[in-house]
Amino acid sequence: MGQMVIIGAGALGSHLALFARNFECDLRVVDFDRIEAKNVQAQFHSKMGLRKNKAQALQQSLQGLFGRKIQAVSNKLTGDNRVQLLGDADLVVDCTDNFAARRLIQDSCQAWDIPCLHGCLSADGTFARAVWTDHFTADQEGQDGEATCEDGQQLPFFAMAGAQLAVVAQKFLEEDKKVSLQIMPTGVVRLA
Repeated sequence: MGQMVIIGAGALGSHLALFARNFECDLRVVDFDRIEAKNVQAQFHSKMGLRKNKAQALQQSLQGLFGRKIQAVSNKLTGDNRVQLLGDADLVVDCTDNFAARRLIQDSCQAWDIPCLHGCLSADGTFARAVWTDHFTADQEGQDGEATCEDGQQLPFFAMAGAQLAVVAQKFLEEDKKVSLQIMPTGVVRLA
């Protein structure tokens, strides 16, 4: 049994945790953000969790619905706490949505030789990726006024992307194989 750390419990991270609930590993979910009304339309969070920390709400949901215990960390990942939050991981899955966090995660995992899978959603929710850190380049966030993933229109796709991210993580944990994917509403393309 190993340790899988999910950084970010939004549209991708919350669905990943849902689909990873049966993995034979310890799960740690890290997110400092709180659930807002707009989040329940596109994330695996409910109205009962409004104003709660996303990681803690996810912990309660998975425990209550499935009896799955996870470690919830309600702190923001920073240079000061990265060793504590990532250092014992056998797999880190980056489900963040900002450049600074992605670079911190990627740089830390590369420095410590920890496998890192990056889950990415386009701003308009029309495609996603599951890419291993050796083939990943963090990009800057979109411009103000771009569409976001929070109106619920793309919920089935977000769940599909989270499920595909879980499949890639599971393949690594069980078979030590790294596969990268481009995920679109119409299908999945293997990248590597």
